[in-house]
Parts: sequence; structure tokens; C-alpha cells
Amino acid sequence: MSTTASLVQVLKAELKRAGITYAALARELGLAESSVKRMLARGDMPLARVDAICRVLKTDFAELARQVAESQAQRPMLSAAQEAAVVADPRLLLLALCVLSQWTAAQITATYRLTEAECVAGLARLDALGLIELRAGNRYRLRVTKTLRWRPDGPLMQYFRQTVVDDFFQGRFDGDDELLMLVHGQVSAPMARVFNARLQRVAQDFAEQHLADQRLPPDQKRPFTVLVAQRSWLLAGLRDFRRQPDGPVVAPVPGDGGGRG
Repeated sequence: MSTTASLVQVLKAELKRAGITYAALARELGLAESSVKRMLARGDMPLARVDAICRVLKTDFAELARQVAESQAQRPMLSAAQEAAVVADPRLLLLALCVLSQWTAAQITATYRLTEAECVAGLARLDALGLIELRAGNRYRLRVTKTLRWRPDGPLMQYFRQTVVDDFFQGRFDGDDELLMLVHGQVSAPMARVFNARLQRVAQDFAEQHLADQRLPPDQKRPFTVLVAQRSWLLAGLRDFRRQPDGPVVAPVPGDGGGRG
């Protein structure tokens, strides 16, 4: 990702965290809301405009540059050894999930049955594994992305299949704020990659909203889990009816009944 794109992402995340809408930002900058949306979508703005946005956010360019540098240094995937170490210890796995959500040590010990010493020891292990950079006062910086990808058939994926899948899908998904959908269709490989990118943006939006809502009181928040997935796959009940089980799936031609008048 380019530095400009990273800067725009940081700006968007800071706006969301501060609860500043595009409309509110437009009023502060004396611009039309459409101009602000276009500017942030294209990432095309002079430094003077970036400074103006910083003033609205009550931050400075140096802080934005620090966040950009940190985001570009983050790894999108762990090694197999790192994944294995995390899933081997339930407490370390818990802490890994917490740091990916960027909880403070105080939040972790207040929510889970961990002493401060156990929490700090776990953070030190995550530092040694390369997931975080532990700093003074039990603060830390992520060295991996918040939307960390798992290794195909790696330790995390195996743990997910063996332990998480059944537990997750036993839910009824009937709450007003819950959703379960299965959409099947046929698209080209390039379009499948486009949808993958869109799904990754949804995951990133969810991660950023979590950070923005950290300032809310506990009684205004509930834990949610978003499962994002896409694969080339056909329901088992449909696979059983295919004439060529190992052949490509070919959709019927609309309107072609096979006969001619």
C-alpha cells in the first residue's frame, strides 16, 4: 500500500474514532460534503488540507505520520510457528485476541480472570513472538494488522475448524442485529477477487468501528463477531446431483430448452 493510501486510511480511521462525519468535516473545512467524499476517496489533497483536517481532529501531522509508519510495518499473516505458539496456550490466545482489538492491560484484567502479572507476562510473550512491541506502562504497538489473515490449513485455521465453527454456528442468528446469509452464484475469477477486496474492507470497517466505540460506556456495547469468507464451493446436496462430479460447474443458458421450432 502506498504512503498516500495509508495516510488516507489513517485519516478516515481518526474521523470515525472521533465521531466526525463527512458532513461535519465539510462544514469545518467550508466545503461541500461531496467534495470531502471525493477528496478522501481519491486521496488527492494538498498538505494544507491535511493540516486543516488535523486541526479538526485536534492532532498534528507528526502523529498521523507515526500511525502511517506503524501501519506500513504491520504484517498481514503470522508464521506457522507463531500461530502454533498462540493456539497452544489458551491464555495467550485470549491475550492475542484482546491485543488485536487493542484493549489496554487494564481492560483485559477487568474483563477476564487474569492477574496483572499474568497479563504482563502474556504481553511479554506476544512481544517475543513478534505480534506486538511492548512499551513502558504495559502499553504496546501492534506489529500485525487488526484484520490478520490465517495461514491456509495452519494452526489457527485448524483450531478454528476443530473448536470454533460448531460453537459459532449453533447460534440462532435471529436477533435484530444478527445476520446469516449464504449466497450462491457464478462469477468470473477477476470479479471474485473484487468481491474479496470488498469483504476485506468490510472487515477493516468493523475493526475501525470497534476502536471508535471503545470510548462508549460498557453498558452501550456488546461483543460481536463477524465471519467473512468466500470460496469456490458447491453445497454437498447439489454436488451429489452433478452429471460430472469432477467437472466444471456450467450454468444453463437462460431460455434454451434444447428444442427448435
